[in-house]
Amino acid sequence: MARGPVSGDAHRSPTGESPLAAAVVQSLATAIVLGEYPPGTALPSAGELCEEYEVSRTVIREATTTLAEKGLVATRQGWGTVVLGQDQWSLLDPLVLDALFQREDRLVYLDNLIEIRTTLECAMAARAAGLIEAEQSAALSAKLDELAGLIDDPEAYSRADIEFHEIIHRASRDAFGRAIVSSIQGKAVRSPQYSGDPTREDIELTHEAHARVAAAVLTGDGDAAAEAMREHITSSWARRRPADAPDAKDA
Repeated sequence: MARGPVSGDAHRSPTGESPLAAAVVQSLATAIVLGEYPPGTALPSAGELCEEYEVSRTVIREATTTLAEKGLVATRQGWGTVVLGQDQWSLLDPLVLDALFQREDRLVYLDNLIEIRTTLECAMAARAAGLIEAEQSAALSAKLDELAGLIDDPEAYSRADIEFHEIIHRASRDAFGRAIVSSIQGKAVRSPQYSGDPTREDIELTHEAHARVAAAVLTGDGDAAAEAMREHITSSWARRRPADAPDAKDA
């Protein structure tokens, strides 16, 4: 599929590529994850990519190197640049994540995200209950009060909802768990299938769950905090998840 020329600003990307190379990487990474180039097939030759994107061979080499670092491709003698299977991809890479949540089977990955969130956030809630400091307790209580005033504003409630969880994550001092949840969920929230279209009743139920989580954390009851978080995440997803969609285990 022809994608045409790419353009970029004058600054290098956060990962160090030149603007043009970063644009090519984004285009090709998305095409690979979406299945336009299946595993085991070769990307077009450097010359063809130069023509397609209207860039130099230097840009294509730089882009190919970055794709290889993300586990998406490998250079094979006599074959060119070959697309690797998903088990080789860096699934937490922002570009890969972004493309995964654009796939037709994205619900499989969203279900998996909920499983990951449940595992990590229950543990973080339990830890937070034992480690939360006075300033964080005050922030959590204030955020719960703020959420109560946003029940009629789904978009604002959703933003404050993420901040509510972030306070608990920070209080848990689980740096890796926090980073994993943040990186995956940060991409997932762009998917309408993940965010859903909550009614006022949905938000009221979510808020009641937030109140139970906060109460357990603030009283130092780790077991109750973990259970409240588990019920909150799973029941909230059950309300948002498309009713006619298959379960991840059936995909």
